[in-house]
Amino acid sequence: MKIARVTLSDRASAGVYADLSGPEIERVLSETLGAGHTFVVRLLPDDRAGIAAALSALCDEDRCDLVVTTGGTGPAARDVTPEATRDVLERELPGFGEAMRAVSFAKVPTAILSRATAGTRGRTLLINLPGNPRAIGECLPPLVPAIRECLKHLNGH
Repeated sequence: MKIARVTLSDRASAGVYADLSGPEIERVLSETLGAGHTFVVRLLPDDRAGIAAALSALCDEDRCDLVVTTGGTGPAARDVTPEATRDVLERELPGFGEAMRAVSFAKVPTAILSRATAGTRGRTLLINLPGNPRAIGECLPPLVPAIRECLKHLNGH
């Protein structure tokens, strides 16, 4: 399977600090989906048009099966990941965001500020995750059964 992990952060993309969230996505998916997957890595600033263009290319040109973003899902003015994702989706799957907020809210009451979403474009599943590595470790594993099932449907199984 070809998986893109896309970190969206002005500061990480500028080298102000290291990207810890992208590698956490790769770690969790390797543990839960098994080894042998190809990972495509992107590190981008918080720019709606740039994010949408990158997501489109990962789906249409790189033909990734799964695109997982991290960062840019909060209420700050520069948090534009959900909008950029919706710009490229053909079908939204809001249950992914709802499930992540439910998992996180039990631990962190401010988790309801997340605007993360998910959906499909062609045969690709796109999912927005929080920008915090710890939150990724908590939110991503419970999604794996739905990720597997969605990918089966997208590939006609």
